[in-house]
Amino acid sequence: MWEYEHGIETTAAPEAIWALWADVESWGTWNADIEKIELRGPFAAGARITMAPAGQDPVELLVAEAVEGEMFIDEARFAGLVLRTTHRIERLDPSLSRVVYRMEISGEGAAEAGPEIGPAITADWPDTMAALVRTAQDR
Repeated sequence: MWEYEHGIETTAAPEAIWALWADVESWGTWNADIEKIELRGPFAAGARITMAPAGQDPVELLVAEAVEGEMFIDEARFAGLVLRTTHRIERLDPSLSRVVYRMEISGEGAAEAGPEIGPAITADWPDTMAALVRTAQDR
């Protein structure tokens, strides 16, 4: 298995961050890597997301788990691999939270493929998360 985690602290209200996550079709306003995105179903476990990163083929995601106001997990599956990304909000004190993204790549060949594809997928997380919290703070 391959793993990577990145976190950022913010004074943005957890509700504002959750609102941005739940508005899937607007992710491109704070995630510069998204060219096109579509949500099928309500933003909850079982929803399907088709996301096209800039210049790449679309990726199919399943919302595997969602706890309103706290976290959601999406999964992509291909070539025997499972790419599982957890997005969570941790309340540190009444005015400070930490937003954390964690990716785990598992499945057949993950030990080899993870170090090859994982860093490419997660490379923009610091910038994307900074834009997410800036957008949430501006609301």
